Amino acid sequence: MRTKSKKENKINVVTLGCSKNVYDSEVLMGQLIANNKNVVHEDENDEGNIVVINTCGFIGDAKEESINTILHYVNKKELGEVDRVYVTGCLSERYKPDLQKEIPNVDEYFGTHDLPNLLKVLDADYKHELIGERLTTTPTHYAYLKIAEGCDRPCSFCAIPLMRGKHVSTPIENLVIEATKLAKKGIKELILIAQDLTYYGLDIYKKRALADLLTALAKINGIEWIRLHYAFPTGFPLDVLEIIHKEPKVCNYLDIPLQHINDDILKSMRRGTSHEKTTNLITEFRKSVPNMAIRTTLIVGYPGETEAIFQELKEWVAAMRFERLGVFAYSHEENTHAASLKDNVPEKVKQKRVSEIMDLQSQISFELNQEKVGQVFKCIIDRKDGNYFIGRTEFDSPDVDNEVLIDATENYVQVGKFVHIKITSATEFDLYGEPVQLTIDN
Repeated sequence: MRTKSKKENKINVVTLGCSKNVYDSEVLMGQLIANNKNVVHEDENDEGNIVVINTCGFIGDAKEESINTILHYVNKKELGEVDRVYVTGCLSERYKPDLQKEIPNVDEYFGTHDLPNLLKVLDADYKHELIGERLTTTPTHYAYLKIAEGCDRPCSFCAIPLMRGKHVSTPIENLVIEATKLAKKGIKELILIAQDLTYYGLDIYKKRALADLLTALAKINGIEWIRLHYAFPTGFPLDVLEIIHKEPKVCNYLDIPLQHINDDILKSMRRGTSHEKTTNLITEFRKSVPNMAIRTTLIVGYPGETEAIFQELKEWVAAMRFERLGVFAYSHEENTHAASLKDNVPEKVKQKRVSEIMDLQSQISFELNQEKVGQVFKCIIDRKDGNYFIGRTEFDSPDVDNEVLIDATENYVQVGKFVHIKITSATEFDLYGEPVQLTIDN
């Protein structure tokens, strides 16, 4: 019979998946700390005797990682190394009955909207007054700011509405309070996240209010960069472009997943747009904000994607010359609209198409980076790694985009500070540079 561990109660929160999950874990830990609980995040020494796993259920690899993590901690529970294991997040929301059946040794499963109930089993009260109180897990100079939950888009391939529910915007005044608290803690860069930034405000203000939110956030002392992640192309509020262009604090950067360009595929994907409309939108971006860095993601191997259709996509990528681009191979997701379609592109062909697009994008990235050599950019220094300080320009988001490497054997720059860096050389996905001014007052 398994014995109870002798550890003092400590709650170890383990986060899997996207930045939205990171944010949710931070809110959970903020609530636990307000209840005087002993909390750690992804404790390397596994000292926590109570484990909360915040799972991802987006695509196959993410689901597999979540299940393996659950099994890992259930095994530790059986060995008496932890006392309780709780599972929350998207995988638990989507597959709770199956998980309860297949992995019954988890103490309890919770969905994405079950924070009060999760806190209750952790002997904590949900404190409604804690607007913006979080235990941030990102580096001390940047943080995610989730401006909405859920999604109302009908995309055929996506299970997010099944896991996150309908779109719910957070009021501007609450986001300003939260961002102000972050700024007082030393946060300089806000990364705005949601399932769909484009839709922000429609539910509570009856209009697209992202521009209004950006204007309000830009007034906060201490915030230097505001970055936009995950905009939807259909219905994109063009007044946002004026804010990006005129407001120095709003980075000349936009993450806008476009998924595909062929009209038939876009129609089947239920994206509400076309080849012509998408191209015109990107043209408008370039016209309104000439030095904008656009990050997008694509799906290849979607049902019905012939070789000719793929070549159309490839030629369009070559013509658009996106600064940043990622590619996913399509995977069937249960209970989505596309799951009723025949998954008729072989996996080997999907992976070949992923490689072809990424090889093309690597060449584009290399050419665009070569144009930066000799230029000076304002950079935020994220960390020191080996013999290099690692920074980013305003055109790059953490973890997914280019990094600026500064030789630490010859230069010293301070982590968390802004520095002017002259780019001396570049590869496909990295820039190398040297400081021309050690720090910028901030």
